[in-house]
Amino acid sequence: MFGLTPFEKRNNDIMKSFSDFEKDFWNSFGGFELSAFKTDIKDEGDKYLLEAELPGFDKGDISIDVADGYLTVSAEHKTENDEKDKNGNYIRRERSYGSYRRSFDIAGIDENGISAAYENGILKLEMPKKTVSEPDRRRIEIK
Repeated sequence: MFGLTPFEKRNNDIMKSFSDFEKDFWNSFGGFELSAFKTDIKDEGDKYLLEAELPGFDKGDISIDVADGYLTVSAEHKTENDEKDKNGNYIRRERSYGSYRRSFDIAGIDENGISAAYENGILKLEMPKKTVSEPDRRRIEIK
């Protein structure tokens, strides 16, 4: 199932490389894609097991959507740390924000059978494969 492959197929066309330069420059840092998260996909025979690393997120920060044959995993969180003195003046104020989004082609997956669990920063999705049934065969009698 090539649709679950968690990497982008690159085109060797030199003009395409130049047109994607700005996107690649701003979306990566040292070869690490900032808008993606690490994902492992295992074929376990009758199902696929997708494991995504999302450390630091709470379960409520993560959403999983299925639409038009794609599964999209999104994670977003904000933190604000305010420290004030007795007069209400800021001594220190820090904010951080992080979001990730990743989509996978799930053709060949039974969408209604997908289940998810999140524990210790790892999101696990069990995705059962669609059962392939033999087409009905019958013999037509010639009159």
